Amino acid sequence: MSQRGLAERRIFTYTEAAALLPEVRLLTEQAYRRVEELSAGGAGAAAELEAVVDAWAHEILARGAEIKGLWLVDFDNGSGYYCWRHPETGLMYYHSYEDGFRGRVPIQ
Repeated sequence: MSQRGLAERRIFTYTEAAALLPEVRLLTEQAYRRVEELSAGGAGAAAELEAVVDAWAHEILARGAEIKGLWLVDFDNGSGYYCWRHPETGLMYYHSYEDGFRGRVPIQ
């Protein structure tokens, strides 16, 4: 998965990232549910699982956000990231470029 392969680096204000989040949440929930269905089917679904995850990543990257892990999306704000992970209900965390996910702090 290329982080920047589909879109130029996009800088988001909190308002812009929060406005895009419902779409990101919907895309992620749909992909997550499909992966759960395929995983329950047992062996032989690996290629289809990969295709679902790749399609999800493509859709997220096309919107200018970044993929930092499975179901983990960051929105670059120019000094770090607004960070969202499925199934969080809102855009509630921030972390610096250096700290990454482990350095997440609540947005005040």
